[in-house]
Amino acid sequence: MTYCTPYLLELGLTKSKISLVWVAGPLSGLIMQPIVGVVADRSKSRWGRRRPFMICGTVLVCLFLLLLGFTKEVVQHFVKDKEAARSATIVLAVLSIYGIDFAINAVQGSCRGLIVDTLPISKQQSGSSWASRMVAVGSLVGYAAGAVDLKKVFGPMLGDSQFKQLTSIAALCLCVTVGITSWAVTERVLIHDGKDEGEEFGPLHVLSEIAHTAMNLPRSIQAICYVQFWAWIGWFPFLFYSTTWIGEVYLRYDAPADAKAAGDLTGQVGRVGSMALIAFSIITFIMSVILPFFVKSPDEEGPGFTPRPPASIAGFMTEFEKYKPSLLTTWTVSHCIFAGSMIMAPFVQSLRSATIIVAACGISWAIACWAPFTFLGVEINRMSQTGHSYGHLGRNSIELESPVPLHLNHGLEEASGSSGESSGKYLGIMNLYTTLPQFVGTGISWVVFSLLEPGKSPELSKESDPSEQHSTDGPNAIGVCLFIGAVCAVFAALATRRLKRLQGH
Repeated sequence: MTYCTPYLLELGLTKSKISLVWVAGPLSGLIMQPIVGVVADRSKSRWGRRRPFMICGTVLVCLFLLLLGFTKEVVQHFVKDKEAARSATIVLAVLSIYGIDFAINAVQGSCRGLIVDTLPISKQQSGSSWASRMVAVGSLVGYAAGAVDLKKVFGPMLGDSQFKQLTSIAALCLCVTVGITSWAVTERVLIHDGKDEGEEFGPLHVLSEIAHTAMNLPRSIQAICYVQFWAWIGWFPFLFYSTTWIGEVYLRYDAPADAKAAGDLTGQVGRVGSMALIAFSIITFIMSVILPFFVKSPDEEGPGFTPRPPASIAGFMTEFEKYKPSLLTTWTVSHCIFAGSMIMAPFVQSLRSATIIVAACGISWAIACWAPFTFLGVEINRMSQTGHSYGHLGRNSIELESPVPLHLNHGLEEASGSSGESSGKYLGIMNLYTTLPQFVGTGISWVVFSLLEPGKSPELSKESDPSEQHSTDGPNAIGVCLFIGAVCAVFAALATRRLKRLQGH
């Protein structure tokens, strides 16, 4: 998200063509997460339902990351003609991005599924908020790596450019973190009890199950999905283009002449953008740590919940609880903060202003990584009533010789964790409502780029003919896309209020 857009601009793609490249994200989410979710839900692997997909997906992501970073070298090894090599480099880079997007969706979906599977309703908000914190930590480490001149740190060991070294570090970090999770987690394993032996489970069955579930969602889950739909039309241009936008603002208004004449402009834009996104990630992390303590968990809002603080602070805590906002109210406010920040994007003409409004969005992103998964986890666990049997698989349990069956219809609180039998399916369907708006965002950005900046980037595509470059007069096209995203965030806030009315009934 930080380096790929300027990298593709440097290779010679126009912004309108790059917007079509980023169809990879929603397309992969549309296909991979629901299918992997349904298949994983039914998996009886002794390794668990989620971890095999996490590990296989991680291996593929790492291979494609390294291929993306070293695309030029791979192409030059096979293609000697300069012009043909340039075209082949673009094609291979785009294919690598598609490979990364498809594989990472299997990893992401499985990671979220683990949280829903292993935690009871009372812990769903805590689990989702911890996931949000870890996302913030990962983003902070990634953007910090992007802001540092890695060639000075590692020398040529991981590659001769900033982008190559970043892909190597990203691949290594993903292997380590997924490895730790896979080792440390105690996952529920579906035990084959003979009830499903005669049931057909082929590709058509998977697709029909996804389609049937998507068309017959419970009203509360459907309302969560509508909020995601509008919110992600807004988040799409921010996540994919904000670094390039910050870099362009810097090069157009603040950069000294010698910086523009220097080499590795992709690295310069990436480092400037990464500094802004470090501020964004720091605020995301702080908010994801602090806010859960000041926001009511959904399970606290029911009539059956009675807080029991220690007697010494009971008075203070009782009074404090009265003023804690609900998670729904907090989610609504987060959409408004995002809209208020992004609506100013077309008018920004300094690096400092661009950095401030991007950083402010860290508040909204912390809640966006937490609230929808909390509500969905609560709803899935409320619905979890099934006859399947599950057993625990500990970190050292390789073979499940005589598992103690856990019948999930005995009640959620009897188990140490929740069943989340259909968590993969519902998470996959919510991901549809995260990916479909990205197609809308791609279409919007393609139209905006085609109208306002149809040529190649004058800042980054230095080798192209000046007649092929677009003008820098008028509003920045990415700024306009961010403005449209702000309008969609307002609709997301309205959809969140509708969810509150539904829950009130």
